[in-house]
Amino acid sequence: MNDEPRTTVLWRPVGRKELELIEASGWRAFPPRLAHQPIFYPVTTEAYAVQIARDWNTRDAASGNVGYVTRFRVRSDFLARYPVETAGARAHQEHWIPAEEMDAFNDAIVGAIEVVAEFRGEGA
Repeated sequence: MNDEPRTTVLWRPVGRKELELIEASGWRAFPPRLAHQPIFYPVTTEAYAVQIARDWNTRDAASGNVGYVTRFRVRSDFLARYPVETAGARAHQEHWIPAEEMDAFNDAIVGAIEVVAEFRGEGA
């Protein structure tokens, strides 16, 4: 009998500062949201995460003009609390995790958070 929990693979585009905080956690947790970030939104496809990291983060000085795509697994039973939301186009699907629930979300991550792509803009 398999005792491992069922998991769902998610992606998260991040900038340089957020990646440094993920690394500081031992690649096990995303940092708490800032005051102006009431929602954490992991996305459901690598393509959507690539689009954000490549097209947005590389143009954002606050991201260090760098976009990274992270991939990680979350317990499916935990993730079921948060329906898939569509942000504009049908291909832009994500889960909306309230900032105050980040500790529980991080506890539901199975294994390490890994970087699967990196994009650099001008000045990075």
